[in-house]
Parts: sequence; structure tokens; C-alpha cells
Amino acid sequence: FEQRSSSYNFDFKNAYSEQHCLIPLQELLKSSAFLVDDSCVFGVKILKIDVSSPEKKVVVVQKKATTLQNLFVQKKGFIKGAYTWTMNNFLELDLKHFVRSPTFEVGGHKWYIGMYPHGDKYSTDCLSLYLFLDTSDELPSESGKVVEMTLSILDQKNGKHWTRTSGLWVCGHSWGWPNFIGLKKLKDPSGGYVVGSSCLVKADLTIVGSSNDG
Repeated sequence: FEQRSSSYNFDFKNAYSEQHCLIPLQELLKSSAFLVDDSCVFGVKILKIDVSSPEKKVVVVQKKATTLQNLFVQKKGFIKGAYTWTMNNFLELDLKHFVRSPTFEVGGHKWYIGMYPHGDKYSTDCLSLYLFLDTSDELPSESGKVVEMTLSILDQKNGKHWTRTSGLWVCGHSWGWPNFIGLKKLKDPSGGYVVGSSCLVKADLTIVGSSNDG
């Protein structure tokens, strides 16, 4: 079969890549090159750069071994679930700290939505929003679930919800967006995202396969 690859480079200091989707799910499922017998192989190549003193101006690049992870993506029979977190006291929250939803279950695993109402250390004047796998239900380090998820803040007036969708990711602990929505837009009375002191956050979760280390 024809072998193809898709790649993206980012600096190690960036804990969150701006590349939200390496390949669309539907494109992956239709591919005979990336997906063979329901198996997809992802690799990570790490380059360590040592810089000597300014006088010598020599840069040494050390190549690290590529780490492979086998992903098994189903073509049908996805496990889907949704949960809506209703906060009736949003304006009364301690906005400088982390808040979380009650735990909910999808695919036999426990999850919760986590929020920094005034943003975490990676954000700029934005609310930060994440989906977490509950720590009491963490998967073994050698295996995981391949997940696609959507987080939304619901527009209670106009139905124009603020939504962001991930690409495929192997859930270990959490995934989300430090700059989910700007604070100015969130608090705009015409937007319907906060009505009175009510804010509704929804998580839509689809488990499309599993993974193990190769």
C-alpha cells in the first residue's frame, strides 16, 4: 500500500499546540494510506539542541529515538455521550481559581469539565476550558482511548453556542483550550452566554478507538 505521513512541528515550550487538528476524522477514516486494517501509527520525534559558548558558536543537534503509538480507530460503532454543566452561581464564583463540574460517565469511564473563569497561566484575557479524565479512573500508561470531543458554552438567548472541537487525541488526563472564549465576549449581555448568574457548559464526547505503545 502507499505510505503517507502528516506532520506538525512545535516548540517544546508550548504546552498547547495551536494546530488543533492534524487530520480531520472523516478524512482519516476514508484513507487507505493512513489507516490500514483499523490501525494507525503515530510517532513523535524529539530533537535536543545543545548550544555551546558564544565564542565557539557551535550547535549540536542530538536525535532522539522516535516514539511510536499504535492507534486502533473504529470505522463504526463509536461510543458517544454528552453532559451539560449548569452553573446557576457563575458570577459568585471565585474567578481566580479552578472550578469543576460533577463527574459524568461515557464509555465506562468517568470525566469532568474543568474551568478557569479568568483563565489559566497559558491564557490571555480568556476563560480556559478543559475536559478531564477523573484521576480515580486513569487508564494504564500503556493504553488509552482515542477521543474526539466538543466543548460549548451555550447561548441561552439566541441559540448561537460558542463551540470548539478537538481533533483526535489519546486521553491521558486532560485536553482543552486555554483561550476558549474572550472574557469580554463571554460577559457581553447580548451574547446570552451568561444570563443573570447562569452559565451552561456542554461536553460532547466520542470514543472512536483505543491505543497502545509500540
